[in-house]
Amino acid sequence: MKIDILSAVPALLESPLSHSIVGRAQERGVVEVQTHDLHEYSADKHKKVDDIPYGGGAGMVLTPQPIFDAVESITQQGSGSTPLVLYTSPQGIPFDQDEATKLSLESHLIILCGHYKGVDQRVRDNLIDKEYSFGDVVYSGGELPALCIVDAVVRLLPNAMNDIDSALTDSFQEGLLEGPVYTRPASFQGHEVPDVLRSGDHERIRQWKKEQAEELTKRVRPDLFEKYQSKP
Repeated sequence: MKIDILSAVPALLESPLSHSIVGRAQERGVVEVQTHDLHEYSADKHKKVDDIPYGGGAGMVLTPQPIFDAVESITQQGSGSTPLVLYTSPQGIPFDQDEATKLSLESHLIILCGHYKGVDQRVRDNLIDKEYSFGDVVYSGGELPALCIVDAVVRLLPNAMNDIDSALTDSFQEGLLEGPVYTRPASFQGHEVPDVLRSGDHERIRQWKKEQAEELTKRVRPDLFEKYQSKP
């Protein structure tokens, strides 16, 4: 997979992309992640990428020219497959595990990070395939949400993780929050690991984990639990 990230502040992206699962996946050749500075694509003599909004109002808006040119350049240099272009925005649909799974099946993603007041609507109308929101909250820019997309997608790619079963049993993968997990020691300051987890009875353990996940989801995320119950 290839992932290109367009940002007006690409320095915000560098360190998180170089470490942990995403960093190792790049070393293994599982994914290629490249950041692009929108200023480098600007035709303005001062390399500006934003301007005041038409009709007045506060804030600055990302201009269309650098973004159109960046997407065109990246697409032309790509492997031949048409990239899916994403935009991180409060107006987008919620990003969740189902969306991460769908994106992991793509061969090329371009992620545009919003910044300032937003992006010229003509970009959204003509370039963007999917817009994603990361909660009912506004961030300073789309760089943090973009990193979340990369991390959530890359960990699902074959050979990105040493133990793929770990990803497949995470919260939301089966429509439930993941229940409690324990490790050694079995007893710590008088607090014990549940006997069932030390029983060696795999069917009892599986059933216990399912019950715990259902109870937690019902208590913390009743909306998810209702959706889980309605599945055929």
